[in-house]
Amino acid sequence: MSRNLLITGGAGFIGANFTRYWCEAHPEDRVVVLDALTYAGNLASIHDLVRAGRASFVHGDIRDFAAVRDLLAQRSIDTLVHFAAESHVDRSISGPTVFVSTNVNGTQALLDAARAVWLDGPRPLPHRFHHVSTDEVYGSLTSDEPPFTETSPYEPSSPYAASKAASDHLVRAYARTYGLQVTISNCSNNYGPYQFPEKLIPLCIVNMLLGKPLPIYGRGQNVRDWLYVTDHCRAIERILVGADANTTWNVGGRAECANLDLVRQLCLAMDAAFAADAGLASRFESCPAARGVSCAELIRFVADRPGHDFRYAIDCSLIESRLGVRPGVALAAGLRQTIDWYLRNEAWWRGVIDGSYQALRGPSDPGNHSRGS
Repeated sequence: MSRNLLITGGAGFIGANFTRYWCEAHPEDRVVVLDALTYAGNLASIHDLVRAGRASFVHGDIRDFAAVRDLLAQRSIDTLVHFAAESHVDRSISGPTVFVSTNVNGTQALLDAARAVWLDGPRPLPHRFHHVSTDEVYGSLTSDEPPFTETSPYEPSSPYAASKAASDHLVRAYARTYGLQVTISNCSNNYGPYQFPEKLIPLCIVNMLLGKPLPIYGRGQNVRDWLYVTDHCRAIERILVGADANTTWNVGGRAECANLDLVRQLCLAMDAAFAADAGLASRFESCPAARGVSCAELIRFVADRPGHDFRYAIDCSLIESRLGVRPGVALAAGLRQTIDWYLRNEAWWRGVIDGSYQALRGPSDPGNHSRGS
C-alpha cells in the first residue's frame, strides 16, 4: 500500500535522515517535507532528493494551522511524521519561550489540522499521526536504577524536556478525545550524518578538525544511551508499518556511555583516521592528529549546566519483542561511520557553521532528539 507522507522538520538532523531512509525504502510513496529552515534546518541535507523529484519541499511553519490544513488536504496526506522541534537543552534554559511556542503550540496546530482534514469531513479518512519524542521526558536516573520503560512517569527537568512532555500529552489527548490515530516514540540520544554541530558528537568532530577545545560539562560522568540515526529511522518505519494505533514505543541504542568516555572514543577514532589517511593532515592542519598528537589534548572541563540530568537509559525490549527492532550499529562502529561522513562532507558542515559559529564556542548538551528544524 502506497502512502502520502508529510514529514515535519524533514530538513533537520533526524528528519533529513528519515526522509532519505524512507525515499530509499519506499520509492512508491509520495513524500512531502515541511520545514521552517530555522538555524538547524538545512535544505542541503535533502536537496538531491528534491532535485530528483523523490521528495517535495514546502517552506513553512508547523504553527500555521491553515497552511498545514491546506497542505494535508491538497496533497492527500495520510501519514504525518512529526520531527519538527526545538531540541537543544542549553537554548531552552536561556530562552524557553520559543520551545513552548514550537514544541507545544506547534504540535497542537498540527493536531488541529490533522483533525480537521482526517476526522471532521463527511467520513473519517484513514490516517496515522506519528509523534517523535525523547527519553528526556522521563527525567534522570541514578547509576543503579533500571532503564526507562513506556510506563515510566514523566519527570522532565529542563524547559526543553517539559515542552516535549506537554506535546506527548497533547498527542495522547487528541487520540482519546477525538479518535485521532496516533503513535509515539521516545528515543535516546541520536547521532550520525547531517547533525547540526551544537550537539556533543558533531561538535567534537568539527572542533577536533579545527583544533578547538572539546568542552565537557562537570567531570564528564553524565551517562547517555546512544542510538545511530539510521537505527532510529528503521524503528519508526516498523512502528508506522506494523504497530497498532495509540501505542507508545521506546527506541534505544543499548549503548550507555559516560560523556567523557564517549569523547575519548571519538578522539581515538579521529586519531586512527588521520593515521590511516596521510592526506587528512594537509586538509586539517589545525587538528592535533595532523602533527601526530592525540585529539584528546583538546578536552576541557567546564562548569556544569543547571539541572543537568545524570543518566538516561532506555529499555527497548517492547519494540524488540513486538516489532523485531534491534539496534544494528554498535557505538564504536557508529562513531567511526559518523567521523567518516564528516570527513567526506566538509562542504556541508562548513556551510552550516559559516556565520553561526557562536553555537560551537561554548559547552554542548549531548542532546538528541526529536530535532527537526
